[in-house]
Amino acid sequence: MKKLAVSILLLFVSISFGQSVNNYKAVIVPLKFEWLKTENKYRVNTLTKFNLEKAGFTAFYNKENLPNEYSNRCDLLYANVEKENGFLITKLFVTLKDCNEKLVFKSEVGKSREKDFNAAYAEAINEAFLSVNSLKYKYSGVAVQQNNIQANPVIAPQSEQKIVSSPASSALVTSAPPATVDTADLLYAQPTATGYQLIDKTPKVVMKLLKTSQQNSFIAVKDDLQGSLILKDNQWFFEYYKNDQLISEKVAVKF
Repeated sequence: MKKLAVSILLLFVSISFGQSVNNYKAVIVPLKFEWLKTENKYRVNTLTKFNLEKAGFTAFYNKENLPNEYSNRCDLLYANVEKENGFLITKLFVTLKDCNEKLVFKSEVGKSREKDFNAAYAEAINEAFLSVNSLKYKYSGVAVQQNNIQANPVIAPQSEQKIVSSPASSALVTSAPPATVDTADLLYAQPTATGYQLIDKTPKVVMKLLKTSQQNSFIAVKDDLQGSLILKDNQWFFEYYKNDQLISEKVAVKF
């Protein structure tokens, strides 16, 4: 009776998490999970993508070039396989998160007592996916990104800029922003412990932001450049110095 009660509880939890998975167009699968040393070791990532597709999802690896219809990363779910500690037993479970790393679904734990890693991980993943299959996923056609992202203005993408050639001046001239936003240039803010990271549609981390005492000003790091991301007139600008000249780049950001 106790086992039956636990099973019913786990099923209820799975269903309550899974009620919104139908609002997402596809799932992104990483080529490497954190607990594995190399990409697709023991074919864990391949098995994950295969099982997602078997469950009805459209799935892509995170390094694939996505079709235009999947260009909005907040229309997508992000899969992860996590490992629990166990003595002489392999325990794995699947999570699906949205673009803000909010948990949308967590599977039951799949287990295996196989000693061979290839066999153990395959058995545990297949068992974990039993609860994923029970969701009977089918895309509803109703996107959820507006519910998951704060209502901040969509900023026009970076426009062409020109530095005034006079060495004594740091003035900046920028062209007028376009009337519409090209989603290919749009960056999405993902919360971190110290601020945000800005991610493009692939998804790739383009810029890291550190909070300051000012709500609309961040310390910004992009590749080997360090400067500030500042909100001016409802538009975000990445400002930094290069060759003793102040450069200000307009950035399209969605928080």
